[in-house]
Amino acid sequence: MSESPPLGARLTSVRAGHALPFGPHGELSAIVKKPLRGVTKVTQNGLVGDEQGDISHHGGLEKALHHYPFEHYETWREECPDIVPSEMEVGAFGENFSTVGLTERNVCIGDVFVLSDATLQVSQGRQPCWKLNVRFGRSDMAKQVQASGRTGWYYRVLEEGSVVAGEMLTLRERPQPDWPLSRVIEILYQRTLDRSALEQLADMDCLAVSWRRLCCRRLETCMVEDWFRRITTPST
Repeated sequence: MSESPPLGARLTSVRAGHALPFGPHGELSAIVKKPLRGVTKVTQNGLVGDEQGDISHHGGLEKALHHYPFEHYETWREECPDIVPSEMEVGAFGENFSTVGLTERNVCIGDVFVLSDATLQVSQGRQPCWKLNVRFGRSDMAKQVQASGRTGWYYRVLEEGSVVAGEMLTLRERPQPDWPLSRVIEILYQRTLDRSALEQLADMDCLAVSWRRLCCRRLETCMVEDWFRRITTPST
């Protein structure tokens, strides 16, 4: 079971970014997100004005918005004192939303949240990639984020609307109370061939299609997909 979530969490920051050259070969990324002032429209594809550098792996209906808990930053600063403090502030993980009080332990797959007149549903956790290595100047940052379970999560947009920092993100429905994100992340990255859990996830309608397919592949092959290219920075 998940930890009991607060009735609501205030949205302390709404952020968007532009796709710019970022990787060792000029790969594009919009991981640098700047705070938005005033009201911003939320569509099925995310915040108006927000971009993705690699649309094959970022963005889309299942990953329209990225949420990263504010409280994780203090933990990262303690664990990675070599990272310049100014590089470990809100927005550093490329999040669109920041709150205090919601984490992977008390947010479940399929949770439906209301934010002003928009309705959002938690679709999956983040799969850390090598761009985090570049962002923080550490060759192992993506690996560390994956191992820690402090990945953040994505929303699909059920009802479009408008949002502004300071509004309340309120839980409306919880169809999968036995599946906090922390448990899903554990299955994906630690208990990787737990057949019972993989079968349950593969049948979970509210889980992102790509993650359901991933579970099906593991069940069919009894093997875990190769993570090397995802978490290893391309050589220069």
